[in-house]
Amino acid sequence: MDPLGAPSQFVDVDSLPGWTDAYEAKQLDSHQNPIEKAQVDIRSPFPYRKDINAKIILWKGDVALLNCTAIVNTSNESLTDKNPVSESIFMHAGPDLRDELQKLKGCRTGEAKLTKGFNLAARFIIHTVGPKYKSRYRTAAESSLYSCYRNVLQLAREQAMCSIGFCVINSLKRCYPLEDATHIALRTVRRFLEIHGETLEKVVFAVSELEEATYQKLLPLYFPRSLEEEIQSLPYLPADIGNAEGEPVVPERQIRITEKPGVPDDASDEEGLEADLSFIGSHAFARMEGDVDKQRRLILQGQLSEAALQKQHQRNYNRWLCQARAEDLSDIASLKALYQTGVDNCGRTVMVVVGRNIPVTLIDMEKALLYFIHVMDHIAVKEYVLVYFHTLTNDYNQLDSNFLKKLYDVVDAKYKRNLKALYFVHPTFRSKVSAWFFTTFTVSGLKDKIHYVESLQQLFTAIPPEQIDLPPFVLEYDARENGPYYSSYPPSPDL
Repeated sequence: MDPLGAPSQFVDVDSLPGWTDAYEAKQLDSHQNPIEKAQVDIRSPFPYRKDINAKIILWKGDVALLNCTAIVNTSNESLTDKNPVSESIFMHAGPDLRDELQKLKGCRTGEAKLTKGFNLAARFIIHTVGPKYKSRYRTAAESSLYSCYRNVLQLAREQAMCSIGFCVINSLKRCYPLEDATHIALRTVRRFLEIHGETLEKVVFAVSELEEATYQKLLPLYFPRSLEEEIQSLPYLPADIGNAEGEPVVPERQIRITEKPGVPDDASDEEGLEADLSFIGSHAFARMEGDVDKQRRLILQGQLSEAALQKQHQRNYNRWLCQARAEDLSDIASLKALYQTGVDNCGRTVMVVVGRNIPVTLIDMEKALLYFIHVMDHIAVKEYVLVYFHTLTNDYNQLDSNFLKKLYDVVDAKYKRNLKALYFVHPTFRSKVSAWFFTTFTVSGLKDKIHYVESLQQLFTAIPPEQIDLPPFVLEYDARENGPYYSSYPPSPDL
């Protein structure tokens, strides 16, 4: 109550429901693959911690109204930004705050500076400057945003603060994607509490109505409220979960030191596998994959378990995925050789590959592989089909079998498991022979999924015409070769 007996506008953090208090068991999307019982032994890198969860509060409200030790203000480098968070803080703190900020002489991006709270219920305000987001400088933006949260927390620790209220530091004004920024915010706070948990009693995430859903969605990944929620959330963690402090990891910048640089050791014990795979070859594929021949030799010798192989394969794929998300792939995207369209008769996502749009001799095929992973990673979590248009391809568009084998080896198991059909449209005799040899002697499990489709009318029996975007030259070729209409449809390939 204020001196006049009216209800206070400020909110005491101790009166807010905690993250665990509001917990209700939630069922994941029924379309997702169920968690196997055997996976119970696989713990998340962010395991269930009741003591940490007790410190977390998600609150939909104005951070300026929190009664806690300190609140966070997101601003620009001159500390004069006019965004909803800053304006509310200035309004409630009073004019003395602006005078205090002038003495600070600004704040650099990623840094944190402290002032008194003045007329606020909070004793202090920690000011920080979030990065401006541009996709080509994504890595720099991630590092800067991490620094914002880390420096705020470190300042709170140095000042022996017991509670802190975070606003959403990334603002729409600075164009930072909300979900990407939320991952960084949550994992940085989580890692800090793991290391310095004794210093903070309460951490409040004060969000708007638009931001609340994203925080509700991602909080269980980093602060699971039960072992069950931990296991259920595990598949939804991003590939880059940061280092031990939550800082974004850039694989290309990591320094690997081996006992004999440039010479992979022939020691074959499983414990030494990680060191062996840190050997970096001269080719980009070697850098990402490690010594593949050695892995296979170990398997044949019975010295490497299937579980260890799968774990190593997942690490390799995650490296590719991290690079795919960080790389500028706009030149590959402009080819329009791979894109998502509608759904087939079974409701499965349809992905299209246009062979003629792949100038194999003119592009960086490693970047093409990265683009495939970038586009397909979120598609492959559910069942999907591929439509490959071989129409009017020539020698300059032929994908090398070594590249296809590398692609098949690199991608995650979900790509192979959830691919339900591959429609090979307008095949030639030569392409059929090549595909037969590739699926028979090079890879396994793909032959039964390939369906050769001679005409678009045949394709339309599996995928409605309104559900697939066809390149104009494909339509023209099909009309010329097969005629524009059919009185009856050829039989549909078996699904």
